[in-house]
Amino acid sequence: MRILLTGGAGFIGRHVLAELLARGHQVRVLDSLRPDVHHGEVPSLPVELVRADVRDPDAVDSALREVEAVCHLAAKVGLGVDVQDLPDYASSNDLGTAVLLAGMARAGIGRLVLASSMVVYGEGLGRCREHALVRPGPRTEDALAAGRFEPPCPVCGLALLPALVAEDAPLDPRNAYAASKSAQEQLAASWARLTGGRVAAMRYHNVYGPGMPRDTPYAGVAAIFLSALRAGKAPRVYEDGGQRRDFVHVRDVAAATAAAFGAASAEGTLRAYNVGSGTPRTVGEMAGALSLAVAGPAPRVTGGYRLGDVRHITADSARLRTELSWRPAVDFADGIAELARVL
Repeated sequence: MRILLTGGAGFIGRHVLAELLARGHQVRVLDSLRPDVHHGEVPSLPVELVRADVRDPDAVDSALREVEAVCHLAAKVGLGVDVQDLPDYASSNDLGTAVLLAGMARAGIGRLVLASSMVVYGEGLGRCREHALVRPGPRTEDALAAGRFEPPCPVCGLALLPALVAEDAPLDPRNAYAASKSAQEQLAASWARLTGGRVAAMRYHNVYGPGMPRDTPYAGVAAIFLSALRAGKAPRVYEDGGQRRDFVHVRDVAAATAAAFGAASAEGTLRAYNVGSGTPRTVGEMAGALSLAVAGPAPRVTGGYRLGDVRHITADSARLRTELSWRPAVDFADGIAELARVL
């Protein structure tokens, strides 16, 4: 299959590129090489690299020539904790996706694999001892400052226990990045209905592995912890370190993304897939594992917080395993050891 891969020069993109090539696909990469990510460096890729912005209709039309399907990873990532970030997220992610979808319609391309994110769920689901599964209420500044980190039950106000989130959970984006990823999905669903196209929306959970950006706004928590450890400093863990996440290796993410081109979704529909390891771990556990891997100082739990952060978000990836026959192949301990060697 001839595939256009947007954002193919980035962290996840380069692993997806390698996986697509290994499966025999022909790939062209479109990437703007954002300076806040690539710092002016032009990577050497084994395929054609179109250096252009996905918001440029002429560049998109050119890149889509002789293409049969698109894998759309290009995006501004990160939390977006300041209201001044909103225009860049909306432009880079939402406008960019709209321009790409319009170009695909002009070119008659009907297959899209979209990089989405777990952040579209917000706080996801929680289990109340009194009211079973509920959507958590918002965490307030006063509660966080007082060290009450668990989100409350919206009915009785009791602290909730975390629960796995499946793809049919309501979307509840709570920061600029999350809102833009949710909007990307909605735009893609609209495109599918209007054109008869098919979309696989891959809701990536916490991706880690070789090639993670360091010391940039795009660095994941594992890279931030390792940067501190390399400097001889203890990793600083927000809240009480009990935030639960699903850390999934980038090669497993790439394999799931490539497999999505074979998803048997109906024409005119969007099918979402959680991409996670299936094994929840806390942020504190991740920091501790990295400290052990490099024989560095133990993590320091700070009690600090960011209002846009969610407390727990862990994936139910059963749909991905059942429909695409995907299984994570990288053991967490092996993945952490590898990351400590190469980052």
